[in-house]
Amino acid sequence: MKNVIVNVTLKTGVLDPQGKAIQESLNSLGYKEVQQARVGKSIELQVEDGPDLEERIKEMCDKLLANPVIEEYSFVVEEAVQS
Repeated sequence: MKNVIVNVTLKTGVLDPQGKAIQESLNSLGYKEVQQARVGKSIELQVEDGPDLEERIKEMCDKLLANPVIEEYSFVVEEAVQS
């Protein structure tokens, strides 16, 4: 079993109104060092291991988890911790 963490963010140049609101709010609270904020999403999956696992994850991202027109993604595959 593997744990997969997929991080999805807007591509550079795509307007991010949530990120802008966060940046402005932090500035108004006195955190003037924040010059930009970008909002994304993190998706955690637990999947069965297989020889083409990374290719299957890319398919999942391209078909459902990310909008390839405006978003980009990265992922990390780790061993699942048994408890």
